[in-house]
Amino acid sequence: MKTYVTKPADADESRRWYIVDAEGQTLGRLASQIATVLKGKHKPIYSPSVDCGDYVVVINAEKIQVTGRRMEQKMYYRHSGYPGGLSTISLQHQLGKHPHRVLQAAIKGMLPKNVLGRKMLAKLKVYAGSEHPHQAQQPVAMEI
Repeated sequence: MKTYVTKPADADESRRWYIVDAEGQTLGRLASQIATVLKGKHKPIYSPSVDCGDYVVVINAEKIQVTGRRMEQKMYYRHSGYPGGLSTISLQHQLGKHPHRVLQAAIKGMLPKNVLGRKMLAKLKVYAGSEHPHQAQQPVAMEI
């Protein structure tokens, strides 16, 4: 019996669209399950060198929950590249200003740090409210 090797064409024809409602979900637990679907590890044709994951649409990202005192203590950092250009923002303020970035950053940290990981992250669509423009793809509700 020969070993089966997944080809990019095989992965493209089996892509599906999933929709996830993030309301009331815990940030890290939700992010790990979404990262698994984006990688394609839930499929029998999974291969670490081929992007065989599915598309994921996340709605209600502004209603995500965290445990403990993370709302005040968790910080997001970015740097402008200039001396003294470090900017920090807490999770609470980030959820108020850009709620989609919170979930996107959590999922990005769970994906590979290479070209393949960036392709996987491109299949993630996060929206703060309950409306999304992907009705034509007929996404299937994903159970969390």
